[in-house]
Amino acid sequence: MKPVLLEIENRIAYVTINRPESLNCFNYPALKELQQIVETLHIAPDIRAVIFRGEGERAFSAGADLKERKTLNESEVRRNVKAIRDVFNSIAELPQPTIAAVNGHALGGGFELMLACDFSIAVSHATLGLTETSWAIIPGAGGTQRLPRLVGVMKAKELIFTAKRLTAAEALELGIVLKVVESDNLLVSCEELAEAIMKNGPVAIKQAKYAINEGLNTDLRTGLAIETKAYELVIPTEDRVEALQAFNEKREPEFQGT
Repeated sequence: MKPVLLEIENRIAYVTINRPESLNCFNYPALKELQQIVETLHIAPDIRAVIFRGEGERAFSAGADLKERKTLNESEVRRNVKAIRDVFNSIAELPQPTIAAVNGHALGGGFELMLACDFSIAVSHATLGLTETSWAIIPGAGGTQRLPRLVGVMKAKELIFTAKRLTAAEALELGIVLKVVESDNLLVSCEELAEAIMKNGPVAIKQAKYAINEGLNTDLRTGLAIETKAYELVIPTEDRVEALQAFNEKREPEFQGT
C-alpha cells in the first residue's frame, strides 16, 4: 500500500496521506513518496489546484512517526528532518493554489503541512498545534517561520513555547484556517474554493501567488518590483485577450492557461 496517493479529476490534484493506522504520520518512505508527487505536480500544466488530505476520519496528520523516530540514529533523524523540511518547502513553492482539507488531528508536522498550503479548511472537531516542544524538540519543517508570519510573533511564540493544542474554532479566530465545516462538507468546501479560483486566468493565479509569496519576504519597494515583473508576464497571454473578448461579447471567458 502506497503511503501517499495521487488522484486527478477535473484539473484538481488530490494528494492523500495514506497511513490512517498511524494517524497519517510521516515516516521516511512517506516523505520520499510525497516529494516525488509534489515534483510531478510542479511541472503539470493541466493541474489548476491541489488538495491535500489525510486518509480516514481521525487525522489529517499527527506529524512525524515517533515509532520510526525511536529506531533512528542521529544521522537518520537529521535525514528525516531535512526530508520533511524540503518537501514542505516544495509544497509552499507549488505554482498552483493549494488547500489543506483538515479532517482531524493536525499536529506537529501535520500542522506545518497546513502552513505550507495557501488555504486550510478544517472540520469542527479538528485539533491543531505545533506540539514539538513537548517532545523536547522544535518545529523543524517551517513552523517557526510560517506561523509568526500568519498570526504574529508574540502569538506564535505562545503557541510554540506552550505546545498548545487549538480547536478548529480557535484556529479560525486566529486566521490559521479559512473556514470550519462539518465532516460531510469538508471536501465539498475545498472543491468549491478550488473551483472558484479555477474560473479565473490560470497564469494570472500563478503570478499572483508568486508575487504575494515572494513579496512577503522582502520590503515594500522590492515587493512592488516583484509585482511589476509578475504583471509583465500576464500581458502577452492569450487568456488576457480572451477575457477582453468575452467581456465585449457578454459571455464567460474560456481560459486555456496560455
